[in-house]
Amino acid sequence: MLTLLMCVAACIPPGRGDYALPQNEPQPQLATDSSVLAKPAEQAPAATWQARGVIPNAATVQGGTYVVQPGDTLRGIANKTGAGSQVIAATNGLVDPYVIRPGQQLQITGGRYHKVNSGETGIAIARAYGTPWNEIVTLNDLEEPYILRLNQKLLLPATTPSDPANMSIEQRAAAFNLDIDDIVTGSQPALAEGAAAVEPSDWRKTVTPNATIATPGGGFAGQFIWPVNGKLLAGFGAMGDGKVNDGLNIAVPSGTPIRASADGVVAYSGDEIGVFGGLILIKHGSGWVTAYGHADKLNVARGQKVVAGEIIGLAGDSGYVQEPQLHFEIRKDRKPVNPISHLPKRS
Repeated sequence: MLTLLMCVAACIPPGRGDYALPQNEPQPQLATDSSVLAKPAEQAPAATWQARGVIPNAATVQGGTYVVQPGDTLRGIANKTGAGSQVIAATNGLVDPYVIRPGQQLQITGGRYHKVNSGETGIAIARAYGTPWNEIVTLNDLEEPYILRLNQKLLLPATTPSDPANMSIEQRAAAFNLDIDDIVTGSQPALAEGAAAVEPSDWRKTVTPNATIATPGGGFAGQFIWPVNGKLLAGFGAMGDGKVNDGLNIAVPSGTPIRASADGVVAYSGDEIGVFGGLILIKHGSGWVTAYGHADKLNVARGQKVVAGEIIGLAGDSGYVQEPQLHFEIRKDRKPVNPISHLPKRS
């Protein structure tokens, strides 16, 4: 697992007091709120988004018990208390259509909640607070494909630094660990209510037009080809300084073509993860994933089908490296494996 260092600033409003109860409510009635975990509408018009940086805005919410009032909905209760509706639902065992009744007591989980803004991704939010994305997923009962909703409130882990701006480089490094699989699950930007998920409109790298959209098939046996030819800078495993390399680092001249190591479908193509620079992830089916980092140019887009040997980008020195190279990983069922064991022997 590679460590990502990011400089961020936090703005944490003071804690909330007692929950204000609504006045002059209508007669008691059952209330449902099927929009709490609303999925993007299938017929919604296509929209575009721009991936944006995250400005920490976490507010501290007081935990306690909320008594449901006539006319309340789960979303409305979330707005009153400051907690996330998804967290309230999970804490109280509520499922679609989220029926609540006047007089019902709901437990409100206290803590710090981040309000999701347009274009924010799960990874970027985790990075801004120096906390693991997978912990945010668990705390908020998120399910794949982990599409965030505009104005959604995400509960942050209790161990999240209260003021990331004052953290030392070493503290920030220890606080934020990013796994390749986290990038796949946390790279979808937040959507407005009812908007369909789409690819970004402002790719800074060249992307192949008319990409074929596909899904990886099954039955892949785990045989790969070398993505580049070059000198091995760092092998798989322990590196002697307490760090562990989850793949291979291969020295190549800038502009060297990077080739897909096997047939598959692009799961991620972007440069928002500083440590990797330009990064491409390809799913091959049967739990196999390959990663290609430090690219200066990306030639493929997420969802695009590729074949072994196809040029997917050009190598460079993007990310946290001092010389042009390719960081290459092979993973099986989310666990890194030694690429040497799955690549042909080099002469």
